[in-house]
Amino acid sequence: MHAPVRFSIVATLAVADKAEFAFVRDTIEVSDSVLSRQVATLEKAGHVAVTKGYIGKRPRTWLALTPAGRTAFAAHCQALRAIAGNGG
Repeated sequence: MHAPVRFSIVATLAVADKAEFAFVRDTIEVSDSVLSRQVATLEKAGHVAVTKGYIGKRPRTWLALTPAGRTAFAAHCQALRAIAGNGG
């Protein structure tokens, strides 16, 4: 979660129950391959859940923070606030 792209992914997902892969890609302005690699890392760590499905005949991928991912993100943000001198 410390890497800027991973932090951006988690921050984007923190405000939603789930988000489409394309929405996250466009929001954080990275390529499909960069997002895929970073999501795989977050998924392996247990922070992001990946769900695949269809809307009509079009395949879709949805991303969501796991409960562990939400907890880790909250702790990371608190640590950043402490470092910045805002207490937490």
